[in-house]
Amino acid sequence: MYKKILVPTDGSELSDEAAAAAINFAKLCHADIVALSVAEPYPLMPAAEGAMVVDTGFEADTLLGMARENADKVAADARAAGLNCTALTVFSVVPHEEIIRTANEQGCDLIFMASHGRRGLSKLLAGSVTQNVLAYSSIPVMVLRPRRDTGKLKTPG
Repeated sequence: MYKKILVPTDGSELSDEAAAAAINFAKLCHADIVALSVAEPYPLMPAAEGAMVVDTGFEADTLLGMARENADKVAADARAAGLNCTALTVFSVVPHEEIIRTANEQGCDLIFMASHGRRGLSKLLAGSVTQNVLAYSSIPVMVLRPRRDTGKLKTPG
């Protein structure tokens, strides 16, 4: 069925749970995994007089290092489960575009990711990477959503 599955991760608990589910699913399909973590810069607000200047090179290196740890964790878990896995990191202000681009470039036939389930103002302010991937991807997307009562992901059975 699926031969190569992209598993985006942001290092959150929900993302880790989705990665574990993706690994189990990949084992059933005998699929390879591509673990991706997108380092997203923090938005900068216009500064007033006397504001501190941020070294964006330092920020990029720090964020890429954190993203590399996230992708490497998924890759290690996938390899421990006996799967082939490639770990990738990219730096982007538009994570959903990088997820879709990477899935296409890597020849993935499924994107398997979590949704934080934000609603209302939180969703408006934080946006939704998952919603944008669903809206713009030509590749099938499997989304695991948190349960409203516990915040944990819904799992079948």
